[in-house]
Amino acid sequence: MKVLYVTSECWPFAKTGGLGDVAYALPKALKKEGVDIRVILPKYSTMPNYLKEQLKEVAVFNVKVGWRNQYCGLLEMELDGVKFYFIDNEYYFKREGEIAYLYGYEDDAERYTFFSNSVLEAISIIDFYPDIIHMNDWHTGMIPLILKEKYSGLEKYNNIKTIYTIHNLQYQGVFSNKLLGDVLDLPYKYMDNGDVEYCGGVSFMKAGIVFSDKVTTVSPTYANEIQTKFYGESLDGLLKCNSYKLKGILNGIDYDLNNPKTDKDIFINYDVNSIDRKSENKVKLQKMLGLEQNPDIPLIGIVSRLVSQKGLDLISYIMPEIMRENLQMVILGTGEHQYQSMFNYYDSIYPDKVSARITFDAALAQQIYASSDIFLMPSLFEPCGIGQMLAMRYGTIPIVRETGGLKDTVYPYNKYTGEGNGFSFENYNAHDMLYCIKGAIETYKNKNIWRNLIINAMETDSSWTKSAQTYINTYQEMRG
Repeated sequence: MKVLYVTSECWPFAKTGGLGDVAYALPKALKKEGVDIRVILPKYSTMPNYLKEQLKEVAVFNVKVGWRNQYCGLLEMELDGVKFYFIDNEYYFKREGEIAYLYGYEDDAERYTFFSNSVLEAISIIDFYPDIIHMNDWHTGMIPLILKEKYSGLEKYNNIKTIYTIHNLQYQGVFSNKLLGDVLDLPYKYMDNGDVEYCGGVSFMKAGIVFSDKVTTVSPTYANEIQTKFYGESLDGLLKCNSYKLKGILNGIDYDLNNPKTDKDIFINYDVNSIDRKSENKVKLQKMLGLEQNPDIPLIGIVSRLVSQKGLDLISYIMPEIMRENLQMVILGTGEHQYQSMFNYYDSIYPDKVSARITFDAALAQQIYASSDIFLMPSLFEPCGIGQMLAMRYGTIPIVRETGGLKDTVYPYNKYTGEGNGFSFENYNAHDMLYCIKGAIETYKNKNIWRNLIINAMETDSSWTKSAQTYINTYQEMRG
């Protein structure tokens, strides 16, 4: 089976969030299962130099973007047994400044139209005609429509099937309808009949949903949630109409990269047979962050984008009451000013209890996963969530709200049977969250029970193995 995996980002080349992790780990897992999978993404100027040095030129050709005729370079390299292709055009993908973001520019629609057109042209150049094109998020949503409109007459393209994965429905890629002719070079009938129209604009994500053969999202619960008004981001009706081709497949985490036994970023390595060493990590982190060094004080970790989606207004509302508890809290992340300021404020008035690091630090993130006792993730919505799975991998017990992938991965502790790998609450309510935190702290006092909880968490299978097989089965169903 041949699969071309199309993504706007992929670790370690370029990453802003969970998509970058998935785009690296899933193809690697599929390759191990015998799938001939190749990944294609833009070559951003922010790619680390040690990776740029490994790139080999494949071809140079021109790509149409509306009336424009643009340069396109195609490069390749292999990493962990997977072949990666890169679409090169400095006009679109070399963005400079104090911080060079991947997205958020005025010409994003043109940038990712160029990328989409380049991907379809590259197929013939590398002579890799896939059985499946697997696309991800709004940046690639136009590919199935462009494939239908411009390549349906070409024999080698006719049997290609398309699957479109929604990682976060909130980001839909909606732009002015003027782009339909000027940039996309598509007939206006697709606006008039509603196939790509959204509130008078053009929606890349809507095109992906309508024209793909299969639509997936990153957890079974989220697949159901986005068909409701609260979670559907105004696309719930469209998703219900396309529910026959919608499927939720849970994300995983890369067990090679995230392994407390071998992780070079944490202070002291350990595994499920040496859990006592976890507390040594905790004391070292407490010392590094200026917290009271005491292995018996429960330490709550938060590694997150500091945005409202992550349930941080619940924490803000109840933080004075949380601070009355005998606990410590460490926060790592960047985001909205109100949450950054809130955590900095509590850091300043409770220096022995709270440490807020308003930055991105991959090594510190791993240290927090390895050192914390509890991982707090009270999201308003969460398509899948990576943090809770990483926490469990490192024996840190998650407290989550029951939504999306959090509900699918965290099973509440049952004090009567000893089953469960975390704590959860259902309603989006600050006092429900506080009650859950207090319950976890009370459970923490019993070291034997807590140790069993850690074992349950560390033995939870969050690897890609099962999900990769589900994707393979889905690909096979699409081929017929």
